[in-house]
Amino acid sequence: MALVTTKEMFSKAYNGGYAVGAFNVDNIDIMQGVLNAAVKTQSPIIIAVSGGALKYMHPAYVRYAALAASEECDIPIALHLDHGKSVELCKQCVDNGFTSVMIDASAYDFETNIAMTREVVEYAHKRGVVVEGELGAIAGIEDDVVVDDKYGSFTHPDDAVEFVHRTGIDSLAIAIGTAHGAYKFKPGQKPQLRFDILEEISAKLPEFPIVLHGASSVPKDRLDTFNSYGGQMPEAIGIPEDMLRKAASMSVCKINVGSDIRICYFGELRKMFALKPTKFEGREFLEPARAAVEEMVTDKIVNIMGSAHKA
Repeated sequence: MALVTTKEMFSKAYNGGYAVGAFNVDNIDIMQGVLNAAVKTQSPIIIAVSGGALKYMHPAYVRYAALAASEECDIPIALHLDHGKSVELCKQCVDNGFTSVMIDASAYDFETNIAMTREVVEYAHKRGVVVEGELGAIAGIEDDVVVDDKYGSFTHPDDAVEFVHRTGIDSLAIAIGTAHGAYKFKPGQKPQLRFDILEEISAKLPEFPIVLHGASSVPKDRLDTFNSYGGQMPEAIGIPEDMLRKAASMSVCKINVGSDIRICYFGELRKMFALKPTKFEGREFLEPARAAVEEMVTDKIVNIMGSAHKA
């Protein structure tokens, strides 16, 4: 099976009341763990690669690793650029075999965001590649969300409609309360997704796939493993899994997971380094870390995305 776009994935997800997981990979090991979970659960999957990971892994290696996976795994696999910060990077990924790209011009003003996104859409669509855009600031813990009206810094439904119509994008990442990184909230803050805003956007854009970024849940067992073996992440707080599952049952067709992957993978590496101080064969450490990723992604596919057996 060749690499696919997310077009059909999202159509099935929207109508089926589930989401497809986009899991960020930083190396081939993590990619294998994610794919093993998808094959085991017979779920469609999106391999997400950030600009930084792409530079580290090299575009050609990413492309051919994904192509090899698509030949070996009998499930739909999309290769996606996550948070492309420039038009040039998006075009580079289109030319390098990615089937989906995200242009993230959300840091710019509304008109600039539209112009940059539209340029990527025109380039990508001519080459059979789909495009994700972003509207609204998806915060981090250092960002203060100032709410001076109903929507505050979250995505305004009317802006979403205009943005989709003027850019021609295939999916839209919105801001409704998720946040990037493991430190999503300050101590004492309670995570809360604005389902009212999601419902408004869905009503104005029927059948249109919505994306949630910054949706790691930071599972306590994985965080405990990380911290038990020298890690220092005591205040990490994620998005409650029941909220993510509710979003997946609505119009959210893609949920991004990055921080959880890293906490899981490197937590297991820390554990193996501590338990096997005399070993120096890479597989002694890397295979358990890859297996931990597979286990965690399997759980997310089944219990959050709801995409098991949807391949």
